[in-house]
Amino acid sequence: MLNINSMRKESPPFLIQQHISHILLEEFAAMATFCRLRSLLGLQKLVCSVSPFYPMRSYSSSPFGRIGFIGLGNMGARMADSLIKDGYEVAVHDINHNIMKMFMDKGVLTENSPLKVAETSDVVITMLPSSNHVLDVYTGKNGFLSGGNLLRPRLFIDSSTIDPQTSRKVSAAVSNCSLIDKRDGWKAPAMLDAPVSGGVLAAENGTLTFMVGGPEEAYLAAKPLFLSMGKNTIYCGGSGNGATAKICNNLAMAISMLGVSEAFALGQSLGIEVNTLTKIFNSSSARCWSSDTYNPVPGVMDGVPSSRNYIGGFASKLMAKDLNLAAASAKDIGFKCPLTLQAEKIFTELCNNGHEAKDFSGVFQYYYSGKDEQ
Repeated sequence: MLNINSMRKESPPFLIQQHISHILLEEFAAMATFCRLRSLLGLQKLVCSVSPFYPMRSYSSSPFGRIGFIGLGNMGARMADSLIKDGYEVAVHDINHNIMKMFMDKGVLTENSPLKVAETSDVVITMLPSSNHVLDVYTGKNGFLSGGNLLRPRLFIDSSTIDPQTSRKVSAAVSNCSLIDKRDGWKAPAMLDAPVSGGVLAAENGTLTFMVGGPEEAYLAAKPLFLSMGKNTIYCGGSGNGATAKICNNLAMAISMLGVSEAFALGQSLGIEVNTLTKIFNSSSARCWSSDTYNPVPGVMDGVPSSRNYIGGFASKLMAKDLNLAAASAKDIGFKCPLTLQAEKIFTELCNNGHEAKDFSGVFQYYYSGKDEQ
């Protein structure tokens, strides 16, 4: 920071004035360069901090106006809230009238169909439970594409966890449409598949990670939106690759949790405490997220679902669904995946036995009959 008092003691007045002018010129040049760069990246909300002497100012340079959001469940409602808190104008739709009223009471525009949202939005984001829901919202009655091949939204973003084949099918349907208003360099509508990692807590705190597939230019334009809802974005390549990344990540997570749970339960049965096994795992080659961050054994780690009767976290029914997506995708391409099929069978059994709402780490107790650590 510029120290005027020390300069007065050490320098004549004309040198002080020259020095201050030089610093201010450098700051204005830096501001101009920064703002130009952010503008080229297409930011909706651009904030340039010049120096401690100047207040921050907001600049609107994005080609996107209103953001539509479809699907206001545990994840979607929090993601939409993050956009609203960040200053975006948002229109929403959900089949749950209570959640719609909650948004309406906050002054958010609510519409009675996905088509109505699309007709008033430049970008539409969907966060839906399954592939069939996504197909219905895009191509069904009152869906985005039900009004014909001329669309207002320039960008469609699907953050649902679905199979990559459906993502690619819907993306192709969007690409075959035309824009009502071809401005800001957009010649045709584009779609990104952008599932998330982090769960409800990360959605609440705006710290999600987005795995994004689709045209890279569309990804760059959408990145400010992702960073309003999360803290990390990873570009995965072409259409469907975001969906692929998500199901592969959750497949590995499921198999890891099964391996750690099986080893801990076996260790208990053979007479060793899980606290001891955990120390060994976490200082050796068995160390992984399931042992050092999300330990499945009650009494070993605070602040994780196993410490609260497996309430919260990532529901077993969602893990079973994602494993089903992975197994179906593997079958479509003739890929052999015995661990996927076994993991799918175990988590499906867990759900059928009444534990579908429990966190997936509950497999330690509800499948392997593991015991609490005293």
